[in-house]
Amino acid sequence: MIRLSQKQDCCGCTACVQKCPKQSIRMEADEQGFLYPQINKNTCIDCGLCEKVCPVLNFNDKRVPLSTYAAINQDTDIRLKSSSGGMFYLLAKKIIEEGGVVFGAKFNDRWEVEHGYTETLDGLSLFMGSKYVQSSIGESIAKVLEFLKIGRAVLFSGTPCQIAGLRKFLGKEYAQLLTIDIVCHGVPSPKIWKDYVNDIPLRLKKTTKKNLVLSPLNEGPIVTGITFRNKYNGWKKYSFTAKGNVLTYQNSEPSSTYEISFRECFTNNLFMKGFLANLYLRPSCYSCPAKSGKSGSDITLGDFWGIQNVMPSMDDDKGTSLVMLNTEKGRQIFNTITCEKKEVSYSKALSGNLAIEQSPQKTQYVTDFWKCYSTEGLNAISLTINKMRPSQLARIKNRICNLYRLIIKRLHSIIKIKTSPYTKNRK
Repeated sequence: MIRLSQKQDCCGCTACVQKCPKQSIRMEADEQGFLYPQINKNTCIDCGLCEKVCPVLNFNDKRVPLSTYAAINQDTDIRLKSSSGGMFYLLAKKIIEEGGVVFGAKFNDRWEVEHGYTETLDGLSLFMGSKYVQSSIGESIAKVLEFLKIGRAVLFSGTPCQIAGLRKFLGKEYAQLLTIDIVCHGVPSPKIWKDYVNDIPLRLKKTTKKNLVLSPLNEGPIVTGITFRNKYNGWKKYSFTAKGNVLTYQNSEPSSTYEISFRECFTNNLFMKGFLANLYLRPSCYSCPAKSGKSGSDITLGDFWGIQNVMPSMDDDKGTSLVMLNTEKGRQIFNTITCEKKEVSYSKALSGNLAIEQSPQKTQYVTDFWKCYSTEGLNAISLTINKMRPSQLARIKNRICNLYRLIIKRLHSIIKIKTSPYTKNRK
């Protein structure tokens, strides 16, 4: 029976839920919005299967990839719609064309993130692009097994812990299964995301032209699109964008639908600032059990940050993928797709992508944030980040201290030279 003494011991992969033969486990959200297993002790038979499939209790060994590449999808349109270089689409397309099924994270009609699957090329658009929220797996893991049992090829994409959970659930290797994980910074709270989504209509309304006559009931706008990684200002300065429709009125009657939107660089967007400051990540993310290749994935995809220093010819600021081939199966499938690619050393890829091996740091500000959030809501993000920043006086003090250390260091060097035996002998 799964027993959680600390919340950091659960990554939320749901492998235990879907493995339970008595359906005695369900996932319930805590006060931070993260899902954790709850066991019905009246129906549990204590078979131990839930413990056997837990990737936190049974983590894999570290490994380095067989090969590492910088890669670019040659279809510019697909590449610009992707977060990085468009490699996921090419790999997923290969599986679909072979009659297979592709699983990935998508938005539902409430802009929550959940896992789903598609059997068509058109359906792949739902899974493209980063979604910085922990997805609800639902019954996807069990559905993967159903497809595998009837001989269908399956691509399952997700975070490293989700891949680890899937593999523990399956318990054996399937030739027709391809698993792809991402270089993961960590997964932020679905609760914070839900609150932010509810705030988006107000943000959109502020962009509405003043000469438009809106609904007398003050309805809308209705959110129609969200993108975490819009490349309007380039790949390296990606933007969070949202768009929606607002109904305009004329003579108290509906007139037309007007589309409005806003776009913010990730450094200015409230949700992204809190996410990148590690304020509301899942507790297990601060000591991730699936980094350093421990997920068991065939391929790892990510942004090739630092490509301008490693291989400038592969950088045009439209997005370059980092592709790590972890298994022979992954290497064979990658070699069948057509793209611009160049092999690089793992060490060079790691230098700009430390999240491959390192978990995000948890600081005192995480606790401060959640305390503040209980009373201030989304304003707690800005309030906590402002506490994290050193004051102007502190910055000046640090500069003076650094300058003082440099002067002392140089003085010591000069004194050492003047008093050395070699200098005395010369005199």
